[in-house]
Amino acid sequence: MSNEDFPKLSFAATFSVSCVWFASHAGGGFATGNQATQYYVQYGWFAPIMAILSMGILALVIRELMILYNTRGCKNYKDLFDTLYHPYDKLEILFEIYFFIIVICAVSAAIAGAATLFTEVGFHYGLGVVVVGIILLVLTIFGAQLVAKASTVMSVIILVCIFAIFVMGIHGGWNEIKEVMSTHWATTGVGTPILKVFAYAGFQCVCVPAMVSCGASLKSVKNVSRSCLYSFIINGLALAFSCLMLLGWYAKYTAAGATALPCIYICKALESPVLFYCYSIALFLCFISTGVTSIYGLVVRFESVGHLEKIVASLTARRFIMSLLGIVVSMGLSMVGLTNIIKYGYGYCGYLGIVIIILPALIVGHIKNKKFLKEHPEYIGK
Repeated sequence: MSNEDFPKLSFAATFSVSCVWFASHAGGGFATGNQATQYYVQYGWFAPIMAILSMGILALVIRELMILYNTRGCKNYKDLFDTLYHPYDKLEILFEIYFFIIVICAVSAAIAGAATLFTEVGFHYGLGVVVVGIILLVLTIFGAQLVAKASTVMSVIILVCIFAIFVMGIHGGWNEIKEVMSTHWATTGVGTPILKVFAYAGFQCVCVPAMVSCGASLKSVKNVSRSCLYSFIINGLALAFSCLMLLGWYAKYTAAGATALPCIYICKALESPVLFYCYSIALFLCFISTGVTSIYGLVVRFESVGHLEKIVASLTARRFIMSLLGIVVSMGLSMVGLTNIIKYGYGYCGYLGIVIIILPALIVGHIKNKKFLKEHPEYIGK
């Protein structure tokens, strides 16, 4: 092998992998403004800087893990974490636990978010949870592939709406943004915000399996680095602009008790009915898409477990049982509300992610990659 085996890929090829991360990141939690409020905006003027730092940390983590995945010939995320934790290979179970918990939290957040949207039109929250749960169960069993195919279209719609809100929201809250920045308004010191920077990156590590799988085509280290740089720029700027907009409206939507769906509040305040309804519908579909694809992913992961196969012979029955169990658990968790799920569910997963993913990747992964590339410089590429 030589550098000729790993040519510099086109911008389109490396950028397409970056879009996988953005699609994973820009889901319902991001689009509502709730995540940005909980992890950044509530702490003060430095929220956009915190957002950029989180995405920088995550980009470095994904870079190390993608290099490890591609240079060692890993086939799936289990192989990756076996390699990362080696010689303590069985520690890979920690990522399995993390992944299971955060997927359940994602489904719960999707149900809670959709149910909260229902309350905007007069529905009782609990009734909304039940209705959304039934929708998810039906779609997971009969329409998961259809939802997966439609998710790209829904993502495009939600992104168009959210960036329209960013532009109009920043313009509408510009005086407040200037005041926050000029007075350096803050509610705390730097300790808690720094921890939140790492925690946000920690729970966003849920995108690692998708990223390493899609990034398998980026064989050289330089191609991986380029893709991660593009990812950092896209996600960092999107999250920073979100924080900037929310800073301009923070006092108003907290006073109004609208912290669950800040962007919905801003849409109403901007008095743009077309944007409000398009955004609300797209956000609802985004929640449904997240719930269905997450539950379906769990079903596929566990439907062939040996003990379950012995108890339930029918594949269809196993899928129904797994779907029902996952959705019922998620419905129960959703009763604590979207804000609490993001604050505590994602928060604790974020802290776990720091310990089992971020630190091992940046320390152990970096050392292993540095040693491997010294011995195999042909992987560096052009």
